[in-house]
Amino acid sequence: MNLHVLWQKRKSIIFTWLISYSAVLFIPMMMSLIIYSQSSQALKSEIHRANDSLLKQVRYSIDTQIDLMKRLNMEISWNTKLQTLMYSTKPASDAQFLAYQLVKDFRMYQTSYATIDEFYVTWDQGSSVLRPGNIRDKQTAFNTIHNTGSLRYEQWLDTMNNAPNNEFVLLPHVDSASPQSSIAYITHLPKDLNGKQAGTVVVMADMARFQKAMESISLFNGGQILILNHDNQVLMSNLPVTDKENVIVQQLMDADHVIYAPSANGDPELSYIQSEISDLKYVLVIPSTIYWQKAEYVRKFTYISIFISILGAGVLTWFFLRRNYSPIRQLVKSISDRSSLTDRDDGNELHFIQNEIFHTLDEKERIALQLQSHHHLLRSNMLSRLMKGKMDTLISYEEAFKSFDIELISNKFAVILFAVENHESLHTNLPGMDMNERRKLVQFIITNVVEELVGQRQHAGYVAEMDEMMACLINFGDIQTSDLNADLVWIASEAQRFLTRFRMDLTVSIGGVHTMLSGAAMAYQEAMDAMEYKMIIGKKEIIAYDDLRRDADDKSQLGYYYPLQVEQMIINLIKVGDYNQASSFMNDVTERNFNKPFVSLTLAKCLIFNLVGTMVKAINELGESDSGFLGNNPLWMENIIACDTFTEMQHELQTLLQEVCVFAAAKVESNLSKERTETLRDLISGVMKHIAEHYHDANLSVNTIGERFELKGSYISKLFKEQTGDGLLDYISKYRIEQAKRMMGSKKDSISDIAKIVGYNEVATFIRVFKKYEGITPGKFKEMG
Repeated sequence: MNLHVLWQKRKSIIFTWLISYSAVLFIPMMMSLIIYSQSSQALKSEIHRANDSLLKQVRYSIDTQIDLMKRLNMEISWNTKLQTLMYSTKPASDAQFLAYQLVKDFRMYQTSYATIDEFYVTWDQGSSVLRPGNIRDKQTAFNTIHNTGSLRYEQWLDTMNNAPNNEFVLLPHVDSASPQSSIAYITHLPKDLNGKQAGTVVVMADMARFQKAMESISLFNGGQILILNHDNQVLMSNLPVTDKENVIVQQLMDADHVIYAPSANGDPELSYIQSEISDLKYVLVIPSTIYWQKAEYVRKFTYISIFISILGAGVLTWFFLRRNYSPIRQLVKSISDRSSLTDRDDGNELHFIQNEIFHTLDEKERIALQLQSHHHLLRSNMLSRLMKGKMDTLISYEEAFKSFDIELISNKFAVILFAVENHESLHTNLPGMDMNERRKLVQFIITNVVEELVGQRQHAGYVAEMDEMMACLINFGDIQTSDLNADLVWIASEAQRFLTRFRMDLTVSIGGVHTMLSGAAMAYQEAMDAMEYKMIIGKKEIIAYDDLRRDADDKSQLGYYYPLQVEQMIINLIKVGDYNQASSFMNDVTERNFNKPFVSLTLAKCLIFNLVGTMVKAINELGESDSGFLGNNPLWMENIIACDTFTEMQHELQTLLQEVCVFAAAKVESNLSKERTETLRDLISGVMKHIAEHYHDANLSVNTIGERFELKGSYISKLFKEQTGDGLLDYISKYRIEQAKRMMGSKKDSISDIAKIVGYNEVATFIRVFKKYEGITPGKFKEMG
């Protein structure tokens, strides 16, 4: 009986589940056989690939340092001064001077190759070692660089003379912790014309620079890293080298690819790779136990998971088969009773449910798209026509309101306008969106925030775009105790404060409260009139039309203040270049006109233009025709007219006033500056002459010179530096050093005598000053001469 029922429902989901759950019992068993046969090779291949990748990372890191060593070695070898020193027949004195210049060049190499810890050149002809900044004999250089106790001087000389050319060797480094601490790249310079050894270039890098790359792979797989040179000599290892590693090294084959040694007898796993830029080899040795530990763990974990899968599938198959089908059967029955789809030929319940859901979603999405594309545009257009007073529509506004789900709750209306003042900065804060998308996003945010705030005061608000601003038509609720004007101010202030979170700077204007639907146009016009007053009140403010109307009715506040005597006083202050006083009088005029509760826009603009005219008059009285000052600044008036607010105009006026005062002060000071320049030139000339006549006097100083010219020493030193670029004390020292150098050219006087002649009682002081300005001691300079 049960088999007959199942055969009738062979297309049903319950039959599919039965087959699927049953297959779960057999598939893991089949997969286990495949996993068992393939896991060993797959895991071994992946381990090899990982080790190969890590070994290549080591090669890349170390090859980068090796490449720097070889590059520095080449630059030193081909240095023209080095070539001249090694192969020229210059006298010993000239060769020493050339060597001195060469070690100064080495300092530049030391700066450019910061990761090179040491480099030097052995100069066999001079029996010296050239290092950055100094020249030492070979014994001293060996003690300074290599004498750690692990290498004798004779062994070092043998390495310098007989080591293979372009070879990497190990050398101790005094500055490092371990004796065998540095890898050195040695290059012999070509022999001279007599067939003698010219010298050797040595570039060294401490092993610490290679340890980081080696430690990363060692921590990953517990292996040992060996770096070998061309003769398979171990240059570096992250672990001590044992006899077993030495045997492995001897078995290496010359090849450019990675070699994997078998480990059937339990020997370590071996892989090595050739350097891409040198003869070095990088060898990775992994103990066999560590190598296969991960593979065994993964293999055992695979067996356990297969066993648990088979056991769990067998227990849960029948339980979930009965439990899951019951809700699907009820869902299919419910949909069938309401659905118009009758095509169920395949008998599969899930296909039936899926087709029904797709049909419903497609229908819903199509309707939503149509409504969304038309609703907002039509509503915004309707509100715009209403607030602009266009009442001649084909259908009444009452019917239009119903179609847009707008319900009038009273016959009282008002309009609030929102002007965004920082469109440009908003566009930069919203990258990845075009201009139209950004504008829609800003409108969407303002619409939702303002309509929500209006609703909080139990009124109805509807926002539409109007003349590059957002206008909110407010229909007041039927609340007798509410102060409608106070509600409007609260809505405006809260919207302005909240939208600063979206980095919007808003100027808000509020129209009056009007009755009847036709009053919406009057409220909009009042809000527009109030918005124009942001020129006087400023941006990012809330401007209420009722406040402006009350101020206009107060006739005592009207007037225009800019008397002729005040204008003449400002002109006089400008002519003498007194910006602070002129600015103070101008600010007083603007405050007395604009700090009133109400001022006419026409009078405000008139005052601004009159203030500009005052500055033009002052320039003309200064003789502007001679300098062309006005002709060089033709955009003053245009910049002021382009301002949106009085605050911006006032800022432009202050900038203009400052430029005019600077121009006036410059004309007043022009004659004085010429006279002062001539006086300073004569003073400096006299000081230089006095120094030339008294430089041998040990008491010559800044203070004695000041007393000679009846000025303070610090002041005359300041004037001297402004005119010549050198401090007075530096000039005295340089003059004395130049005289001393001239005396040294004759080689007759001693250093002590020369020091006293040029005004130094102490020889040590003379030597210190000479070395400060010349870089070498007087004795060295005299020898070079």
